[in-house]
Amino acid sequence: MTFSIAGKTAIVTGAAHGIGLAIARHFVEKGANVMLADMDEARLCDEVGGSNGESGRGTARAFAGDLRERLTIANLLSATLDSFERVDILVNACRQVMPSDPLDPDSDNVETLLQQNLIVALRLSQATAKRFIKQAEGKDLAEEQSIGAIVNLSSIAARRSNPGLLGYSISSAALDQMTRSMAVGLAPHRIRVNGIAFGSVLSDSLKVALKQNPTYRAEVRDHTPMKRIAKPSEVASAAQFLASDGAAFMTGQIVTVDGGRTLVDPVAVPAY
Repeated sequence: MTFSIAGKTAIVTGAAHGIGLAIARHFVEKGANVMLADMDEARLCDEVGGSNGESGRGTARAFAGDLRERLTIANLLSATLDSFERVDILVNACRQVMPSDPLDPDSDNVETLLQQNLIVALRLSQATAKRFIKQAEGKDLAEEQSIGAIVNLSSIAARRSNPGLLGYSISSAALDQMTRSMAVGLAPHRIRVNGIAFGSVLSDSLKVALKQNPTYRAEVRDHTPMKRIAKPSEVASAAQFLASDGAAFMTGQIVTVDGGRTLVDPVAVPAY
């Protein structure tokens, strides 16, 4: 088995910023064709650049739209097929972090985060899985060969209670269960579904938090055995592994990338 994703086509959502962007860049560098999807059209255009979107050894294209709309999901798949003729990998990296007040019944933040962090991933995974199945029709595949891989980006917040991140924790836990359930449901079709639960990664949202609270960096390090904050590229490498044939017998797994934090930290230090 190989960890290579060269020549494969991936859709990466949330790809205009932070971890999603790091994954998209990493996949392109490793030789994959990548459709970067996000609502931030200007940032996507800056990232893809040029007339052909070529970058590194792979090729990048951009798709701007609100994936909370069903039509947008259909259009994203159509745009990917128009550009690359197929899709092999889906990385659901679009996510949102918002504060939640457990005593505020008038706030819509929990519903908003469930829509953004769970429902978008669910609908896009369903649509992409159908495409995986259609592409494999009539093909004689080896027993160990999968026809597609889905990677969901979650958080250790799913396992750590923080009242101020109620909605984020709930949506992360729901995404983990979606990952496991879809893995079982799609396994007969040879589609693998896995997730990555990360701790504190130097994402855009964490950078904002560090600016607002200068002492937070030391607090995170104190609760992390490896005494540092992860680079987005480290999550990207984990995503590559799960998307590659090297993980051909892995499905329904939530891989934790947190420097050992969930092993020792019972304290609710926010994870972004």
